[in-house]
Amino acid sequence: MTSTTTAYLAVSQNLSRYQAMTAAEPAVKTATAYYDANIGSVTSIQDLVGNYRLLSYALDAYGLGDEINAKGLITKVLEGGVSNPKSLANTLGDPRWKAFAAAFNFSGGASPSSASSVQTTTSGYDEQQLESDQGAQDVGVQLALYFQRVAPTVTSEYGILADPNLLEVAATIMGISPSVAGDLQPQTLSELMPLSDLQDPAKLQQLTERFTAMYDYTYGPGSGATSGLTVDSGNLSSEPSGASAVLASIISSNGSVLGSALSDFTGASQPTFSTALMSSMSRLTLGG
Repeated sequence: MTSTTTAYLAVSQNLSRYQAMTAAEPAVKTATAYYDANIGSVTSIQDLVGNYRLLSYALDAYGLGDEINAKGLITKVLEGGVSNPKSLANTLGDPRWKAFAAAFNFSGGASPSSASSVQTTTSGYDEQQLESDQGAQDVGVQLALYFQRVAPTVTSEYGILADPNLLEVAATIMGISPSVAGDLQPQTLSELMPLSDLQDPAKLQQLTERFTAMYDYTYGPGSGATSGLTVDSGNLSSEPSGASAVLASIISSNGSVLGSALSDFTGASQPTFSTALMSSMSRLTLGG
């Protein structure tokens, strides 16, 4: 059985090939062909909102497909644009809405039907479909790919708190329940996951691999959420597995800050990652 970590690395290290395969899927090709052929006739917010197929494609491209029936909200977001800091797209705190409003700005900037805008939207659609395809096999891989793509665009801690997917990844990395992650304060989140780390490709990759390792450990094989980490009941290996190495780095790189900050958040008197837990983690082996 393939672990979330292994599956994620297989995709992320061959991303262009997976993107091309996704773009070639019949359903994706049909949807993109329709968008390409019809977006040029859209000159207003009303035109876009009134065309279900175009609107659905556009929303999907920016990760907002679930909002297809919220036409009132969509209209207000587009009407407000992004130039005013108090506009709805900016105050919602979700970077997806801001990106969507910027892409479909009919009162200025690049036209949504320009070659560059169409390329951005169709590439986003392909990426969303790729992530969705991976999620059908392993939700952890879908979340990891989403995190790697979207996290660098976040400009404040509120952007993470407002995005359920980013928040779930952050909570998993920190070892806290997603059900209480919404109570995290921006300052605490900043200490645990500085925004500068999200904009550093090497650190972002490390965080993403921490997530997949923690996801593997949390859900394990047979949970229906992922398909594979097994716990070796034998002696500790002299050479750590990929998962245990990633997990160990959580402690070695920022354990004191993580433990202290999470202690403040949860009110616990003990470090979040106990010696017993880390000992158990170190026995994890990747499935293959």
